[in-house]
Amino acid sequence: MRTLADSTRTAAEAAAALGCDVGAIASSLVFLADGVPTLVLTSGSHRVDTELLASQIGATEIARASAEQVREATGQPIGGVAPLGHPAPVPTYIDVELKNHGELWAAAGTPHSVFDISYDDLKRVTGATEVVVEAA
Repeated sequence: MRTLADSTRTAAEAAAALGCDVGAIASSLVFLADGVPTLVLTSGSHRVDTELLASQIGATEIARASAEQVREATGQPIGGVAPLGHPAPVPTYIDVELKNHGELWAAAGTPHSVFDISYDDLKRVTGATEVVVEAA
């Protein structure tokens, strides 16, 4: 784990602080899929297309979770949500774009801490299901 002086609240901030490509940032975003908190690990270079995501996970409606809902589901603040270590299991999906980067960086529970991990290890430790989050 690395603690950084600069904020890692956004993928662009994290990439600048780490000196890496923004696509290598594994952003942990929380959505409500039919009302159920759902974690999407996405490349920092992607925006999640909620309709595309819904079609892949069998949800009718997907909406961004509020800051309060994120903290309730993960125990962590927006901008620092780690892909694991939550109070209870959260359904988790991983953006296949992250495969294109050797070393990934993910938040470690605060807006100033990150850790490095490979795609395969991130997928394994989170039990994530692969999805495409942005239409080509």
